[in-house]
Amino acid sequence: MNILQELNALLTPILPVETGVFSGPPPAQYAVLTPLADGFALYGDNRPLIDISEVRISLFTQGNYLPLKSQITSALLQSEFTITDRRYVNHEDETGYHHLAIDVAKEYTIT
Repeated sequence: MNILQELNALLTPILPVETGVFSGPPPAQYAVLTPLADGFALYGDNRPLIDISEVRISLFTQGNYLPLKSQITSALLQSEFTITDRRYVNHEDETGYHHLAIDVAKEYTIT
């Protein structure tokens, strides 16, 4: 399993999720996953042992964003994701969405 698969499985029961851009008419709240980085962090005998993947979760909601932020933060931490950044981006006046960004990373052992 990779980070995008894990995030989709984790977040889909909470809200609609897509990768890259949300297609179709957006609901009142949704998430977009954007891959940020993939890198090898640990080597042994000139061979990578750990792959670290990073993704930005962009949350969009037209309602109060605080309960959604708390719910997703809790779910991420319980699933052993590392939260590397979490910030309020802005309120999009044209659409009425609050935009939050949560950057996460996860290590995967290479076998």
